[in-house]
Amino acid sequence: MQLKQKLINKQLTIGSWITLGNTGIAEILANAGFDWLVIDLEHTTISLEQAGELIRTIELAGVPSLVRLTSNDENQIKRVMDAGAQGIVVPMVNNANDARKAVLSTRYPPLGVRGVGLARAQQYGASFNENFTWQADMNSGPVVVVQIESIDAVENLKDILAVRGVDSFIIGPYDLSCSMGIPGKFDHPEFKKIMSKIMKISAKQESVSGLHVVEPDAKQLADAIDSGHKFIAYSVDIRMIDVVAREGISTFKRIK
Repeated sequence: MQLKQKLINKQLTIGSWITLGNTGIAEILANAGFDWLVIDLEHTTISLEQAGELIRTIELAGVPSLVRLTSNDENQIKRVMDAGAQGIVVPMVNNANDARKAVLSTRYPPLGVRGVGLARAQQYGASFNENFTWQADMNSGPVVVVQIESIDAVENLKDILAVRGVDSFIIGPYDLSCSMGIPGKFDHPEFKKIMSKIMKISAKQESVSGLHVVEPDAKQLADAIDSGHKFIAYSVDIRMIDVVAREGISTFKRIK
C-alpha cells in the first residue's frame, strides 16, 4: 500500500530523517524497516544533486522518500518531485494560503501550477502518461506534509488542515517553542497547553497528526504513539550515530 493511502486510512507510520548526504547511510536506514524517510534540505548542506541520489537509493529499497524543503518554493518542489520524491515536507506553513501553495506546486495544471518536464520521475519520458495520472490522483498522488512551527500556525491550524491535498502535519517543537519565547522548554506548562490544543484541533478535523521524536529513545516514541500521533519521525541519522557511539565508548571506559 502506498504511503498516501496509509495516511488517508489514518494508519500509524513511522519514518526517520536523513541529514547526511551519504547514500550508504540512506541505504542502511531504508533497509531498517521504516515506513518512509525524509531527506532534509532545510537544515543541512545536502544539495539537490545529492538529494536526487538519496531518493534513488531509498526508492531501490522500496521505501517512499519525502523531501523537506528549504522553504515553500514552487521551483524547488518541482525539482525534487521531478527527481522522483513521493512527496514533500514543507516548513513554516502558517496559514491556509501557504498550505494551498504547497499542494498546487506538486501537481500539474489544471490541478496545480507545477511545470511539466521529462526527468527521472517520468523515467525520462518513457512513463510520462503514468506519472501524469499518478500526480492527478488525490488518493495515490504526491504526499504533502505541512510543518506547524509557530503560534500563528496553531491559530490557523483548522483552516490549514481543511486544504484539500494536505495529508498530514508534523509539529516542529523547537521552532514552536521559540515562537512562544520558551525555546526548547517542552515541559513548560504553556508549551504543553499548546500541544494539547493542537491535538484537540487535529482530532476534531480527523487529521493525521505528526511529531518528530528527535532522540533515538523508544520510550519517547511510545509516548508519541500513545498521544495519538500517526505520522512519527523517529530520530535522525546524526543523533542515532552520536548516541550509539557515545554509549559504546562510555561503556568501554567504565569497564576498562
